[in-house]
Amino acid sequence: MSPRRRRRPSRRRQQQEAQLLGLAGAAVVAVVLIVTAVNWVLAHWWVLLVALALAVLVGVARLHSRQQRIRWEAARAQALRYGLAQLDALHHSRFEDAIRDLMHRDGCRDAQRVGGRGDLGADVKATDPFGRRWVIQCKHRRQGAQGSAVGTPDLQVLNGTARQVHGADVAVIVTNGRVSGPAVAFAKQQKLHVVDRRTLAAWASGSRPLWELLRAVPPPRRPTALG
Repeated sequence: MSPRRRRRPSRRRQQQEAQLLGLAGAAVVAVVLIVTAVNWVLAHWWVLLVALALAVLVGVARLHSRQQRIRWEAARAQALRYGLAQLDALHHSRFEDAIRDLMHRDGCRDAQRVGGRGDLGADVKATDPFGRRWVIQCKHRRQGAQGSAVGTPDLQVLNGTARQVHGADVAVIVTNGRVSGPAVAFAKQQKLHVVDRRTLAAWASGSRPLWELLRAVPPPRRPTALG
């Protein structure tokens, strides 16, 4: 009788064995590299000190640069000024941006422009350093004082949404133009604040915050260093 032939390993098993050999070889190489690296570091420990010192210097330089940038941006914001001619020449959306930037200049860090379709009477929202929530509706007139006056209907929209919808403590309408007499009377009756061309000029060209230029602003919600 002829001896039985040995079965050759299947192809799958051969592949598995090859993979195991490959992994074992890679593990050996990794161990050799780690040991070599450790030995090199032990022999050249001063290199680690130099690298650590460089990393610290880079970190300090980046921190200093960031602090300088923050100071510069704060100084630039404090120096923000607009003339009426500049504001008149703006597109209405850029006018809203300018009002947002002025609120930010005055310390409202969360000031944001929200105007657009469906804004429900709010173009700019901000929280002042005293915790009061401001909701501002902007009415830009390309012809400035010669343009159409802001009327009572505009104030009615603000009155209907500023507090109920947006949670305003201070509801304001800002224009670079005129405000009609009836609109001013309605604003006083409903405790709304009107920033007309004259008040806007004082606010935009100076450094006083808006709440120092308006009468009967609600008291602070929280005490601050500014109080």
